[in-house]
Amino acid sequence: MPRRRRQQRLERVLGTPALFATAYGNVGSSIYYALGLVAGIALGLTPLVFVISGLIFAATAATYAEGTVRFPEAGGSSSFARHAFDELVSFGAAWAQMLNYVITIAISAFFVPHYLSIFWGPLRTNPWDIVGGAIVIAVLVLLNIVGIREAASLNIFLAVVDFATQLLLVLIGFALIFSPRQVFSANLHWGVAPTWSSFFLAIPIAMIAYTGIETVSNLAEEARDPPRDIPRSISWVAGAVFAIYFTLPLVALSALPVRHVGGGFVTKLGQGPEKGGFANDPVLGVVEHLGLHGTILSGAKIYVGILASTILFIATNAGVIGASRITYAMASHRQIPEIFRRLHPRFKTPWLSLLVFGGIISIAVLLPGKTTFLGDMYAFGAMLSFTIAHASVIALRVKRREREMRFRARPNLSAGGVDWPLFAIFGGLGTAAAWLVVVVQKTDARWVGFGWLVLGLILYAVYRRYVVHVPLRETVRAPVLIGPAIALEYRSILVPVKPGRESEEAIDFACRLAAERRSSIAAVSVVVVPLELPLDAGLPEAEAEANEALDAAVAIGELYGVDVIGRLLRARRPGRAIVREAERRQTEIIVLGAPRAERPRRAIFSETVDFILKNAPSRVMVVAGKKAAAA
Repeated sequence: MPRRRRQQRLERVLGTPALFATAYGNVGSSIYYALGLVAGIALGLTPLVFVISGLIFAATAATYAEGTVRFPEAGGSSSFARHAFDELVSFGAAWAQMLNYVITIAISAFFVPHYLSIFWGPLRTNPWDIVGGAIVIAVLVLLNIVGIREAASLNIFLAVVDFATQLLLVLIGFALIFSPRQVFSANLHWGVAPTWSSFFLAIPIAMIAYTGIETVSNLAEEARDPPRDIPRSISWVAGAVFAIYFTLPLVALSALPVRHVGGGFVTKLGQGPEKGGFANDPVLGVVEHLGLHGTILSGAKIYVGILASTILFIATNAGVIGASRITYAMASHRQIPEIFRRLHPRFKTPWLSLLVFGGIISIAVLLPGKTTFLGDMYAFGAMLSFTIAHASVIALRVKRREREMRFRARPNLSAGGVDWPLFAIFGGLGTAAAWLVVVVQKTDARWVGFGWLVLGLILYAVYRRYVVHVPLRETVRAPVLIGPAIALEYRSILVPVKPGRESEEAIDFACRLAAERRSSIAAVSVVVVPLELPLDAGLPEAEAEANEALDAAVAIGELYGVDVIGRLLRARRPGRAIVREAERRQTEIIVLGAPRAERPRRAIFSETVDFILKNAPSRVMVVAGKKAAAA
């Protein structure tokens, strides 16, 4: 198998449980720094802050579920905005996402040495945590450029272990140290500790607990059945994260309660190590004060320290990959120079985007070593990106009110001929208000954040006007990159499949083509839904046949060492669905299986193949036995 990054696909991780585990591995990692960051601001009201931010996140999760099912492609809010508004708004969302990824990389890497301090104490403080974090980023960027492949099964295993460990800490905490009187009475000083301004500031900062919601959107292209798998996995992630963030702060503030010290109120959960606090490793602080002793305590600290640093290392890598993906998407839509989507000549990875956004900028943000600044900047970018996502879903409901939807999030309110998404309206108001709180209260975040946006818009305008020569709002796609001296260097191949020999021959031929050129293959199987049924109607027999064909395609790909992504589509007309999928994926060639001459009445595609030949956005190759004809 060629040694390359293969765009970090999780080809065989396609169902709801696997999507949940993969996403939770990223979202759930934030507990290891968000708990201390929020507790330092919200003090005894930390559990309430996490509940409020959790409600906003639930609305945001519903928005991402609907938007991602509508457009199952990497990009998240940027993709939603492109379809709802125009390319300029899409760029704003993408640029805010880029800021989120940069901060996620920096803060996750920054906390890796904090949890490894169980082996060497100085890693908890500056400058060694900065040095350690920078080394983590540099190593991961280098590994991604060289093309070391992620072990998807290991990531899923660690995500499950992580969730189980967090749940175990909650259960032990409730059994040994939880104090309702302490949490619901002694810790509370309404309007004083924290002040109301600090309380409202803590809400957007607490949204850092939900870093990684874009992960499911980025995995949408690998989901076999997006209308079913994506909403379920997002709701599972939201429920699991909400459960942990509602219960673990109760245990944490029982273990490390709010105290009156020197004329003010503090909790060691939010104090730095120079004051004997655990802001740099809050979960280790909770473990240390669970009431455990001796060997059990030492073993628990080592276990949590190693697990936390491993999970944060993986989360940093996810940020690096996410930054390269959003950069590639932006360059593909001519939002930034095309050089950022070019692959390394040897390793076939987007080395420049990895180096600049995953490495240099992330390390630059990390160098001050200020956790609070990183949290403020994440809140600035995330709240802006989430607000655009909510606005996009609302706009799509209005603009495409007549279009049939495969999935519709709830609750909704029908008025004026529009099914208004109440979840997006509530979530949009919440994230917009949270963004304004950060802008008003945090001077550094305000100026750096606006500086980031202004710089991006200037570069975007200059590039669009003087290089691409297109209007700022127009959507254009970068031309397909053709390999040197090779006219047909197909990097993206689409193969429609159904049960039967013809489809197997088509996928076999596509795999041989892909193996020669290190290409990716998308195998699509269309379930035709009758007009009298809704698009999301269950058709068990047809779905089973479609999944059987997709499984066969994936199995054939494994024999050739080729990545085959299976996608199940529901549509009224299979030809139109296949053409739309080819357009969305920027497919460079469609390979169709045709019937053998001696069995003309057993054609798989019949009218469908004719429609594809007439309307395909790319070349089409028809495979008939061992003969192929290019169209």
